[in-house]
Amino acid sequence: MESFQALVLDKVNGEAKIGKREMQLSDLKENDLLIRVAYSSVNYKDALACVPNGNIVKQIPFIPGIDLSGVVVRSKDKRFREGDEILVTGFELGVSHYGGFSEYAWVSANWAVKLPKDLSLKESMILGTAGFTAALSVHELQQCGVLPERGPVLVTGSTGGVGSISIAILSKLGYEVTASTGKLEYESYLYELGASRVILRDELIPEQPRSLDKQIWAGAIDCVGGKALGAILSSTKYAGAVAVSGLTGGIDWTSSIFPFILRGVRLIGIDSVFTPMETRVRVWERLASEFKPAALDSMCTEISLEQIPDQVALVLQGLSRGRTLVKL
Repeated sequence: MESFQALVLDKVNGEAKIGKREMQLSDLKENDLLIRVAYSSVNYKDALACVPNGNIVKQIPFIPGIDLSGVVVRSKDKRFREGDEILVTGFELGVSHYGGFSEYAWVSANWAVKLPKDLSLKESMILGTAGFTAALSVHELQQCGVLPERGPVLVTGSTGGVGSISIAILSKLGYEVTASTGKLEYESYLYELGASRVILRDELIPEQPRSLDKQIWAGAIDCVGGKALGAILSSTKYAGAVAVSGLTGGIDWTSSIFPFILRGVRLIGIDSVFTPMETRVRVWERLASEFKPAALDSMCTEISLEQIPDQVALVLQGLSRGRTLVKL
């Protein structure tokens, strides 16, 4: 097999640097499935993995990329055959195992999902971890009884990947969506995704926070965390639910027990990394059908391996929007 290209984090003159490199299959550690990668994507976690102080990658050299889709070239597992189209998100990919920013990748068969029939390899990576996290959040809200007729659903961090796709899914399902953002220059983009209302994120945090505030939200998808979370919980309606998946706003928040014991509000932690395979497959099937946003391309920018470092810089500065697709 010919050599291939990958984006590698390595030390150059004693300093960690990321750049494209020619590699051989012998440079990769064998696993169950050898994948010819078609697409990957850039997530916030990837951006952290591409810089030396991101606290994601523990050893270098390393190939980042927590998402990939592609075709099975070799299989040591009877569940998969050569030619199968698969996708992988989460688990150890791009964290402690060489990831998707590479034309070839060995992966565990236990991480692989066969591509749903109504989803292309490209579409699966426009969605990627962000889309899966968004869909898992909507799925969990529905399990808690948060339905369109219950009232508005709040989405924070709405211009990011998880937020953008959450808005598109909720809107398609008939929910009234309020999008919270610190980037009002993207207001028209959020309305195009299906938001019914756009507010500044500062509006979520009152000057004098209360343990219980006016009931506003039937539910919320919080991609940010931080101080706003307590205020969101205090203004969630009776029997509502808040799905939390992000921490860009910080890891600390303050609330009281009142929303939980007086209104029956539920706080749901969303972990898209180690979601059990049965749930993972079910959510991906929903992403390929009733959850699938109508205009995926409109929330996506396509780049090459060489362009990833520039995109990483934008992500870390909070200047990215929607999803970034990597074509291998």
